Amino acid sequence: MSGGRKRPAPAPFAGFSPFARSLLFSPASGYCKLPLPNASAAADGPHQENAGMPPPPPKRAKQAEPSSDDEERHSSDADGASGSDSDSSLECSSSDGDDASQELETVQADFAFFDPKPSDFHGVRLLLKTYLDSKPWDLTGFVDLILEQTTVGTVVKMADDEEEEGEGNGGDKGDGGNDDDLFGLITVLNLGRYGENRCIKDLKEYLLAVCGNKDSEKKLKSLLEEKASSVGLLVCRRFVNFPYEMVPKLYDSLFDEVSWATEDEPTQELQDSFRFKQYLLVARILERKTNPKHNAKNNKDDDEEPVIYPKLEDEIFRELSSWSFTFPIRADQSAQQEMKNYKEMGLVMCVKAEAIPKFRKRLEALVSE
Repeated sequence: MSGGRKRPAPAPFAGFSPFARSLLFSPASGYCKLPLPNASAAADGPHQENAGMPPPPPKRAKQAEPSSDDEERHSSDADGASGSDSDSSLECSSSDGDDASQELETVQADFAFFDPKPSDFHGVRLLLKTYLDSKPWDLTGFVDLILEQTTVGTVVKMADDEEEEGEGNGGDKGDGGNDDDLFGLITVLNLGRYGENRCIKDLKEYLLAVCGNKDSEKKLKSLLEEKASSVGLLVCRRFVNFPYEMVPKLYDSLFDEVSWATEDEPTQELQDSFRFKQYLLVARILERKTNPKHNAKNNKDDDEEPVIYPKLEDEIFRELSSWSFTFPIRADQSAQQEMKNYKEMGLVMCVKAEAIPKFRKRLEALVSE
């Protein structure tokens, strides 16, 4: 990372269990599949992160920082970067579905953490395209803000063997990955520092418009206006089959960088901009639909959770939040059969900075179970 700091390498991920692979990656399943090259999937979709998995393999230090070509999918030698991260290996299986007895094909996918860079634009934009539901807003400006802030923020990409080969070749190194192979993003933006940007104004306007509770609206308005200089908009988006064992280290990386930025940024003003007192989060959840005729005993729907959190950490954030509210999602709802009894909702949460250490411990404990 910039600033001479080395962030802890995330614990890598070995792979899904055979059962989970057959469930998540078979064409017959209704789940979104992990987007491999030349494929795509929705970010932050229904609950696939909790599939059973074996212990992670030994971690490997970050080799390089990749960039990407905006038009074509390819990778070449990687450009070196300061900081330290590790790859996470994910074995994905696929089948054409024509023969039930056909052996699953194993695809090896390695992941690594990197600093954001301008060439990640299209990958980040893809992850954020539904961030504010279907509202027209300055998404391009929002992506630009995220990519310009390189000292705090992380993107997760697919790594490849060419990065390792490029490490020893010397000379001019090209891209180590493609922005369309970007699988996750985490960052935090100071709402006061960027308050005059069109995208932040659009975001504030949207959140105030969807807040249907007067008490929450009053608190939200205070957070977005007079308290904005000490509020961080925490953004974490990833594809649904992102290895959940990497999630705690993704947040560790972010909060460590925030702490370092309060000391390492070149000016006092910039250092102070990362002294957050509160974090604002915009997430998605799935709420079970109410059914007034639901009186039958022993109905299988009784076993369904009232709320499903596509990102497992959002449940912890919500429990630790000082206040929160939900709102209906206007965009087309998922047609997945497994989710027929649920409706997608937006979730806005305010979490005090003092609660973050507890969040990190609880997230680590949850993933370690």
